[in-house]
Amino acid sequence: MPTPERVARDTMGEMTIPAGALWGASTQRAVENFPVSGQPVPMEVVAAHAMLKWAAATANEETGVVTSEVAAAIRTAADEIIAGDHDDQFPVDVFQTGSGTSTNMNLNEVIANLAKLRLDADLTSDVVHPNDHVNASQSSNDTFPTSVHLAVAVSGAEVLLPALRRLAATLRTKADEFDGVVKSGRTHLMDATPVTLGQEFAGYARQIELGVERIERAMTSIHELALGGTAVGTGLNCPPGFVDRVIALLRERTGLPLREAEDHFEAQGSRDALVDVSGALRTVAVSLIKIANDVRWMASGPRTGLYELQLPEIQPGSSIMPGKVNPVIPESVRQVAAQVIGNDAAVAVGGLSGELELNVMIPLMARNVLESQRLLAAVSDVFVDKCLVGTTATDQGPRLVERSLMQVTALVPEIGYERSAALAKTAHKEGITLREAALADGVDEALLDRVLDYLRMTQGGML
Repeated sequence: MPTPERVARDTMGEMTIPAGALWGASTQRAVENFPVSGQPVPMEVVAAHAMLKWAAATANEETGVVTSEVAAAIRTAADEIIAGDHDDQFPVDVFQTGSGTSTNMNLNEVIANLAKLRLDADLTSDVVHPNDHVNASQSSNDTFPTSVHLAVAVSGAEVLLPALRRLAATLRTKADEFDGVVKSGRTHLMDATPVTLGQEFAGYARQIELGVERIERAMTSIHELALGGTAVGTGLNCPPGFVDRVIALLRERTGLPLREAEDHFEAQGSRDALVDVSGALRTVAVSLIKIANDVRWMASGPRTGLYELQLPEIQPGSSIMPGKVNPVIPESVRQVAAQVIGNDAAVAVGGLSGELELNVMIPLMARNVLESQRLLAAVSDVFVDKCLVGTTATDQGPRLVERSLMQVTALVPEIGYERSAALAKTAHKEGITLREAALADGVDEALLDRVLDYLRMTQGGML
């Protein structure tokens, strides 16, 4: 049985549309023109764009551009979209026109048709027009980058930053828990002077804390919005007061410190703010690789590895080796981090694709930045819940400190570098401890008792 259809029209003519679809001819053209990935524009962008249309309806009503009746219908439609009631009405592939025009028209058409239904008008009527009413005082070229910034800002504030702060706090808690656990430090993967497990975890916590600060700094540029530049940055057809009112409404609704771009040619011709925030996300990803990899190394074993940490055993690790348990959560963290680094590379290419008055890789950049935010937030929560909270210290670290030779460093101020080096080499060659080698060489035992205090070594200074 054939699928029911209806006919819609735009400036290029008629298009046949599925009867249940709320979009119009321009959207249908985009659906047919871009059968690329099967991935629509991120719903965060759709919701942010609907929020922009919600605010624009009020500003246009107050300046007399649209009637109160039409404005109210547009706002109701936009609110339904923001609530996720019509997610299936936004099918345009993310790899579309680089300005996001197709998505802007998708929103314009769906909002217009929802508004018509609210006003008991036929979908073929112009009582609410996608361009004349929903898109009034706007252009795709200033609204789509505005919505992308808004989506990234909201996602950062509500999803990513809380997850990263929680991860940092968990690492701080573990640093306190492991404060007195002495172990061998390692540089170049070789034995080094003693550290505490708590010091290592405090370092990890600080990495994430600094990552949060980097993202927050980058977000100050994201809060700057292109709205008001219309087609090329000049603001043609944008009435006085429109931008101020729209941004004020968006600030009130989101609680974010949004503001108008200082220069609309910068705001539309470049996407440097997205490049900046993506770079901050990449830095967090690099930090996560370091942290997860260290955790993997310290949990390696349990018989032939370092085995200074015991991770929660959450699933079998091998289909052939019974009893094997692998560090699967740190492995997941590293894969997410690799994806974020790859996303950032594409964002950089997108950022350098601003020609003259418009960047034309905005949908790609939006997709990648938002995916990176989602992935980092999700895997940070998984890292905390499935791994870090249940991670414990074993007795292996403290036990191996006695076997390490690099505590000889603390003897250098007392007996000199060359004699200390000779002691370390002798101890290694003969398979004895450093203390045993030093005593055999005539070093005073009281001196050794004072200097070879491993916990005191981790506190720096002279012993």
